[in-house]
Amino acid sequence: MEPTGRVLVVDDDLTVSDVVRRYLERDGHDVALADNGEDALRWIAENEPDLVVLDLMLPGIDGLEVCRRLREHSAVPVVMLTALGEEENRIAGLQLGADDYVTKPFSPKELALRVTSVLRRARAAAPPRAKDLVDGDLKLDAAARKATVDGAELALTTREFDLLEFLMSHQGEAFTREQLLDRVWGWNFGDQSTVTVHVRRLREKIERTPAKPTRIVTVWGVGYRYDGER
Repeated sequence: MEPTGRVLVVDDDLTVSDVVRRYLERDGHDVALADNGEDALRWIAENEPDLVVLDLMLPGIDGLEVCRRLREHSAVPVVMLTALGEEENRIAGLQLGADDYVTKPFSPKELALRVTSVLRRARAAAPPRAKDLVDGDLKLDAAARKATVDGAELALTTREFDLLEFLMSHQGEAFTREQLLDRVWGWNFGDQSTVTVHVRRLREKIERTPAKPTRIVTVWGVGYRYDGER
């Protein structure tokens, strides 16, 4: 059975939000709507949704600011809605911690599938391990879904944690961006820049010098490899 949950759709276009609501409710989700950032943040604080579908172009507080404020205190999964050609905003949203995105104009069916995929990843039970994954001062507890550096817990999104766990579990193996989209995101299609953005964010959190990474290294012409601290 596919995962369902309480989903907040934030979009000031009532036609779009109504169509999205109907598709998500058809899949069994409990859906609430908000048409501006202020109401969305207030609703999230009071109701703790399982996932937020967030349009970036909102009146007042825009979607990027909503995402930034949300990530200050919550790891709730976020699927962004972006307009065609808004690559900078899309990348900014991923950098702020959004888990996925769909570009307008979009297929409501595709969005519903993305929501299901993100919820599935967020709720997936970590496989049992004999011991935690450890690399110097970096420790990853798969069961608790927690990673620390020098004992300080890292603020990781669901995708960032999954990507870090996968790479640490396959130390020394090189993977293309396409392979990582398939193995970590569960996508057989999608923009490979999503992987690039998540790797950049992980480097900023686990590398001593993010501009000269020693843990997650670039394999030119291929993709990325986890080498561990040197």
